Amino acid sequence: MISERDSETTFDEDSQPNDEVMPYSDDETEDELDSRQPEVESGQNQINRDAEESREPLKKECSWQVKANDECFYEQSQFKRTIFLCFKKSKYAGNAIKTYKYNPITFLPLNLFEQFKRVANSYFLVLLILQSIPQISTLSWYTTLVPLLLVLGITAVKDLMDDIARHRMDNEVNNRTCEVIRNGRFKNTKWKDIKVGDIIRLKKNAFVPADILLLSSSEPNSLCYIETAELDGETNLKFKMALEVTHRYLQEESAMADFNGLIECEEPNNRLDKFAGTLFWRNTSYSLDADKILLRGCKIRNTDFCHGLVIFAGADTKIMKNSGKTRFKRTKIDSLMNYMVYTIFVVLILLSAGLAIGHTYWEQQIGNLSWYLYDAQDFIPPYRGFLNFWGYIIVLNTMVPISLYVSVEVIRLGQSYFINWDLQMYHAEKDTAAKARTTTLNEQLGQIHYIFSDKTGTLTQNIMTFKKCCINGQRYGDCRDGAGQLQSHPERQVDFSWNMYADGKFLFYDHYLIEQIKSGKEPEIQKFFFLLAICHTVMVDTSDGQLNYQAASPDEGALVTAARNFGYVFLSRTQNTITISEMGIEKIYDVLAILDFNSDRKRMSVIVRESGGNIRLYCKGADTVIFERLHPRNLKREATEEALDIFANETLRTLCLCYRDISHDEFEAWNKKFVEASVATTNRDEALDKVYEEIEKNLILLGATAIEDKLQDGVPETISRLSKADIKIWVLTGDKKETAENIGFSCELLTDETKICYGEDIRQVKSTKDFFLTTSLSSALLQTRLENQRNRAGSSTHSSLRMNEPFFQGSRDRALIITGSWLNEILLEKKKKKKKLKLKFPRTAEEKKKQTEKRTRAEAYKEQQQQNFVDLACECRAVICCRVTPKQKAMVVELVKKYKKAITLAIGDGANDVNMIKTAHIGVGISGQEGTQAVMSSDYSFGQFRYLQRLLLVHGRWSYIRMCKFLRYFFYKNFAFTLVHIWYSFFNGFSAQTAYEDWFITLYNVLYSSLPVLLVGLLDQDVSDKLSLRFPRLYVLGQKDLLFNYKKFFLSLLHGAITSLIIFFIPYGAYLKTMGQDGEAPSDYQSFAVTAASSLIFVVNFQASKLSFLIPVIGLDTSYWTFVNAFSVFGSIALYFGITFDFHSAGIHVLFPSGFQFTGTAPNALRQPYLWLTIILSIAICLLPVVAWRFLSMTIWPSESDRIQKNRKKYMAEEQQWKRRQSAFRRGISGRRSAYAFSHQRGYADLIASGRSIRKKRAPLDAVLGNSVTEVRDA
Repeated sequence: MISERDSETTFDEDSQPNDEVMPYSDDETEDELDSRQPEVESGQNQINRDAEESREPLKKECSWQVKANDECFYEQSQFKRTIFLCFKKSKYAGNAIKTYKYNPITFLPLNLFEQFKRVANSYFLVLLILQSIPQISTLSWYTTLVPLLLVLGITAVKDLMDDIARHRMDNEVNNRTCEVIRNGRFKNTKWKDIKVGDIIRLKKNAFVPADILLLSSSEPNSLCYIETAELDGETNLKFKMALEVTHRYLQEESAMADFNGLIECEEPNNRLDKFAGTLFWRNTSYSLDADKILLRGCKIRNTDFCHGLVIFAGADTKIMKNSGKTRFKRTKIDSLMNYMVYTIFVVLILLSAGLAIGHTYWEQQIGNLSWYLYDAQDFIPPYRGFLNFWGYIIVLNTMVPISLYVSVEVIRLGQSYFINWDLQMYHAEKDTAAKARTTTLNEQLGQIHYIFSDKTGTLTQNIMTFKKCCINGQRYGDCRDGAGQLQSHPERQVDFSWNMYADGKFLFYDHYLIEQIKSGKEPEIQKFFFLLAICHTVMVDTSDGQLNYQAASPDEGALVTAARNFGYVFLSRTQNTITISEMGIEKIYDVLAILDFNSDRKRMSVIVRESGGNIRLYCKGADTVIFERLHPRNLKREATEEALDIFANETLRTLCLCYRDISHDEFEAWNKKFVEASVATTNRDEALDKVYEEIEKNLILLGATAIEDKLQDGVPETISRLSKADIKIWVLTGDKKETAENIGFSCELLTDETKICYGEDIRQVKSTKDFFLTTSLSSALLQTRLENQRNRAGSSTHSSLRMNEPFFQGSRDRALIITGSWLNEILLEKKKKKKKLKLKFPRTAEEKKKQTEKRTRAEAYKEQQQQNFVDLACECRAVICCRVTPKQKAMVVELVKKYKKAITLAIGDGANDVNMIKTAHIGVGISGQEGTQAVMSSDYSFGQFRYLQRLLLVHGRWSYIRMCKFLRYFFYKNFAFTLVHIWYSFFNGFSAQTAYEDWFITLYNVLYSSLPVLLVGLLDQDVSDKLSLRFPRLYVLGQKDLLFNYKKFFLSLLHGAITSLIIFFIPYGAYLKTMGQDGEAPSDYQSFAVTAASSLIFVVNFQASKLSFLIPVIGLDTSYWTFVNAFSVFGSIALYFGITFDFHSAGIHVLFPSGFQFTGTAPNALRQPYLWLTIILSIAICLLPVVAWRFLSMTIWPSESDRIQKNRKKYMAEEQQWKRRQSAFRRGISGRRSAYAFSHQRGYADLIASGRSIRKKRAPLDAVLGNSVTEVRDA
């Protein structure tokens, strides 16, 4: 009996149509899908009753066992799993969350292992080993060791700081406390110490630490109100209800300490809305479902305390199962950079091999014949050439710059701090600053092609506000004075001080409506607000003298709150009555029936008996269903329809209000049918809907309401700018189609010029004529494309040319709106039945081959269908996916990544967005009232959607430009530095002798040329942030990879090669047959090395600067010149000369004679005037062609940023606030009206009718427990 009763408390939506049902969850099979059918549904109660007699049938499906208050139970061998060899571990996860990577013991070995997985680091480690071999090395070992240690050290410190932050975050969560039964008493325990089987107590406003079975609560019948914002982004309250048996017997602490129930349920999975299990206690079994489970991440609301039994903990909880796999993200530039490093490796090997061959030839022709070159080693020329190959690998190793990676990390770290410090991305209301939670993806923000956004809490505030209404054909809500005259400017808001129940937060500007209400001359207005106050399933609670409404949806709460402010206040309700304050006069009405909402009916009604004995039905619902049921003689229908169109054009959510009087005889006859349908054992929902239809007819129209689903500030402007930047925006939401479409118009993602294509489940369309005769346009296009591909396969070599023809002809603005069920159908994502293991004889080879071919064809068909869907969707400017699961959100992102090779960004605010956020190249979390799950899994976070435009169009674009300039310049300066060794080889017998001093080679990338290029990567700007936002088209450069690619890389290589030729041969020519002022010839190797090195330092540092004092208009590589840039350039040059003169002094040579051998070279060489003239000549020949080319390109072929930069003063002078363009919406289309968005689930009607939610007036706990509990009729 108990099992039957508890199974009836489940409120399901199984009868909803496809576009309203959330598609099956990730782990669901067709067996479970079949259970959704009504004819199978009735057998569930029989299963529950059978479970009372035997557990065996359930053990096959429910292998997860939890026993309360019994730690020894989990030590049994069947609950252990082998982790390594003979080591076993419990299969039950602990409740501690671990996101960090290292601990004090593993940090050093693991970090070094990860760093040496980078090819460049491993390469330099091998070089260091080679340099320790005297036979092949002409460079000292410290030239590689010092930069390598510096790189490893900086990266290790950065990784350590990141991991410390993760430790702190984990500790913050794991060290939260709640009360847990320990030794028979409730004691404060940290979350990380909670185990499966523990009984916990949670208090009001506390987060649920694990997935728990609700046992009891302080509310009547152990109801528990929760907020699931962290799970689904919805802030409206939902309720859970404990089993009657646990509610009755598990209220006292001692009773819970003695509780020893056993739960058998499903294994941990990611289905947020499903749970199946059985509680075995006192020789009886009790069915468990999702209505009795509180999930981790929920928040206890309006419930003083509740008790629960931990079923899943830590990584096994549903919220963690939904978080998806943590993916290692790397930028597109990272991948390209690695390929370029591999290219440099190949070039390095080829050059070393060529120079080694040259040395072999030189040894044969000259070396062996020159007695003065004999080195006492009788090596043959080929062997000497082999040794020189490794020598050149060492000498030319700077072609693969070891400091490249650490410089990139420093730049990214700096750019991350700029994002964190940006006050224009600070949200003062929530005290939330923007946060770059990763430092490795900044430049990717400048290359985004697709944005995937959640709706609720991301685009919208999830706050509904009553804005306007139409009563008896008259529209209200505009700014009018008390006489009804329109005002050009809003007057002060309406003063509700006359109403003692006004909440003080309600804003309204139509004074005329208030005067009409106060006068009482318009009975229709009184009926209108009375209907809002009585026709709902809201429940009320009073605290500190204030009314608190608990609504099943934000819409319904907004309507009841509006009625409250206008003087019709819902005060309280019992099982059969409702109390309303009508303009200060309290009245009690008998509620005879509540005809609840569902997504088929799209309306709800109440039947009440008024004080005079009259029976009246009040109804509210979508205009499409209300107008069908109106009395033929409704005089105000046309005026109301006109008002609805106006409201819809303003993107307000509308619904119609109506009523009818019912005679006593009619009600008695109908009530008998209603009672019979209520107790029907089969097809109860259909029977009730049929009975409802009989009474909801011949209605009299009262008017319509208009509610604003408030967007976050700046959403339309942000979407408009991002669209101008050629970024496509897709909205992926679990909300209803009509609600999502309405928000699409509100945020200007959709306009009246947009042609909307709807995805439906209809697939049988054969000819192109049918495309425009059916609503299933997208399905038809996909079906036809697939058939054409099948027909063309193998028919012609030219057939592939037409495979990529567009789905749509012309360039018309289009949008695609699809549902999760259609997505599963079209992408062939439905689960297959789990087949039972059957013993079969081995197949023949031919059968195996056929089976393999069949699977291959099925996979190819599925892949082709997926690619066709992506092609179809990407031809649309915007895509809205409704009623999609977290996994489907991630799947859509993955498909676009896979087939379009495009850079994607996902933005969301709830736990249901985590998988999508982790799947996209860039994940952005909105930190706000919806919790922190999305933020914790994101790469970037901030407080409002509008900050996304600044993140991408300013920080992202700047980061991309800076990184591209940095890389081009870095490769250039290293090629210019390294290739000098090659030209020098032709004059030293290819002997692998270096062209520079060893210490210059060591410090070149570390000190002498690092600062200017780092500042270019950190501070450079082509245009200001305001101009970046004003001209979004500047963003396209990054999307098209125009600033850094293989072409730019080889241009840098060519530029570096030319510079190295000039750096070598001009000093070489100057030194050839020269004489110093003192009559001596300073043309020795050491003086030449200093001259070439000095020329190189000047060239590469000036190349990074703008030289504003010489070239006021034309920049070289720095667009944004500041004192810091000037200091970095001239400071680097000064540092070079300071260190060089110090290292060439006699004092340091005396201390370290083997390490410093260029004694006196720099002072002697650089005092010669003609050497300075040589340096100046080298600088001029290197830089003047670059200056000339820049001047010509900016003058003759200016880029868009060049033109903007040239006119920046003009633009800054006329800079003004961005004006939101006027929205243009289609008029008179009823499908555009957003039907009232009640709740995704049934309302509280069944709960109200059962009386379970009614709290007795200050009744003691014993009295409450002693009362009999009314049976709840099935939903």
